[in-house]
Parts: sequence; C-alpha cells; structure tokens
Amino acid sequence: MRLENGQRGLTLLELLVAFAIMALSLGMLYRIMGGGVRSAGDIERYQRAAVLAQSLLALRDTVPEGGWQQAGESAGYQWQIQSAPYSTGLSGPTIPVLHEVGIAVTWGEGERLRSLNLTTLRPQRRPPEQVRR
Repeated sequence: MRLENGQRGLTLLELLVAFAIMALSLGMLYRIMGGGVRSAGDIERYQRAAVLAQSLLALRDTVPEGGWQQAGESAGYQWQIQSAPYSTGLSGPTIPVLHEVGIAVTWGEGERLRSLNLTTLRPQRRPPEQVRR
C-alpha cells in the first residue's frame, strides 16, 4: 500500500507478524517472572525448615544413653529426630561417647513432598556422679 508522499504503510500480514512476536515475547516474560516468584517461595520454605531443624537440635546439647528418637509437627512441617551411636575408635574416661543425630523435616507443596535432612554429632549425656560416703 502506498501513501500520498510515496511512503509505504504496514500490510495486514506485517501487523499480524508483529503482534505474534510481541505475544510470544510477553509470554516468555511472564513465564520467567513466574519462575522467579516460585523460586523465592521455595527458598522461604527451605529457610523455615532449616530454622525449625536448628531449633529442635538446639533443644539438647547431649543425647541420653538410650538415644534420641522424637517426632512431631509444627506449622505445617513434619519432623523426625533419630540418633545412633557413632564409633570414633577412641575410648577412655574423658572421651565422651558420640551419637550421630539426624533430623528430617518434610512438608508438602501441592502434589510434591519436599524434605530437608541435617546430621550432626552430639555427645552422650554422662550418668550422674555417685556420691561416695
């Protein structure tokens, strides 16, 4: 199509192609933005799970002789703590028995089940000293 001054205008086909390119670009932009928001939500849930796990581990600085088995739920997170003796190959009256303590925190995100597992070592609680008379 020619205009009065010899300038050429856009054809309908060129206009449709421009709109299609713009629509594809906007679709990709929305997808990228949505992924960023979703990732931020995932990070926040993992941070909450880590804070819960650290708080539970901070409850005890030693493990009873029979071990530590405990489970519960808090704010939509399920948690489980288990311990087992940890062999160091060392023994003696001043060397504490160690336990490997594992904590698993799980939560649901729609259809998916997410989990965070932490492991640490804690000394076994010493029995109370016998009073000699």
